[in-house]
Amino acid sequence: MINIEKYSERVAYLAIAALLLLILPLTLESFWLGAVGKYLTFAFVAIGIVLAWGYCGILSLGQGIFFGVGGYAMAMFLKMEASAPELPDFMVWSSVEHLPSWWHPFTSLPFTLVAIVLVPVAIAFPFAYIIFRKRVSGVYFAIVTLALALTMTVLIIGQQGETGGANGITDFKTMLGFDVLGDISKRNIYLAEVLLLLAVMAAASWLLHTRFGKILIAVRDREDRVRFSGYDTAMIKAFIFTVAAVLSSIGGALFTLQVGLITPSLIGTVASVEMVIYAAIGGRLSMPGAVIGALVVGFMKSYLSEQFPESWLFFLGGMFIFVVAFLPKGLAGALQQVLRPKA
Repeated sequence: MINIEKYSERVAYLAIAALLLLILPLTLESFWLGAVGKYLTFAFVAIGIVLAWGYCGILSLGQGIFFGVGGYAMAMFLKMEASAPELPDFMVWSSVEHLPSWWHPFTSLPFTLVAIVLVPVAIAFPFAYIIFRKRVSGVYFAIVTLALALTMTVLIIGQQGETGGANGITDFKTMLGFDVLGDISKRNIYLAEVLLLLAVMAAASWLLHTRFGKILIAVRDREDRVRFSGYDTAMIKAFIFTVAAVLSSIGGALFTLQVGLITPSLIGTVASVEMVIYAAIGGRLSMPGAVIGALVVGFMKSYLSEQFPESWLFFLGGMFIFVVAFLPKGLAGALQQVLRPKA
């Protein structure tokens, strides 16, 4: 008998690759292709949540923190290029006379790309390791991360002259001298984003099929037994939490490129909870499900907010409640049930 889970996963990978690389670029106009590209930036976050929450049992409600790290790092580089040799406009409006010292390195694209990866590592790993060494987990860990997301939002809004405050950082036109607003540029950015997303999905799937992936599941189900077997479960959980943080940061950087702005609203508690919804609806045990969840929720947000501007959040919340109550494994789990041979 065939392994229905592996079969459905392979079919899902091929379907997503065909959809994102062939069908959508050939059928959608540049505006809608850019919208899909925006939704896919959250797929990186959702894949990280699948790894941390679905396979290791770490529910984080603060992934917006790392999404913001990547988004603001890319925005700083693009803003420096757009405003050079003058100060960024929001600094001028705030009567800032000299460029803050921590902005200077972001004139370099290589430094910016390294920062997008290493800054989340420097933040996430020490924080998670200390917390997990104290054996803080479950809802308590979720509350801590939620509080940190709220704190970071307040800090960014309070530093108007250095971060753009509540308005964030916007008004980008070029990257290394190339236009990033034209239709051709947006299509190229979209294709690069999809290729990177497929590579991340493949790497995450490979990781889960290694011995380390089996240990992750064991930590999720019976952490005490794994600890008694000699494994440092705090190190394991901190590592996978850091991987999720890096993926969130990459998604944030791509969001800035796709949309052309980054604001504190993408870091706070509401955005962080929405990021968990992407994984929950798609399937918290499925990489393809995370991508589909990001696309479905992103489209529903856009459509419902236009059709029902005053009540669209209730529709979105109702959809989440329905999935949790009747489809605990998300859309991916429902697909597996459909494909599963009946006795």
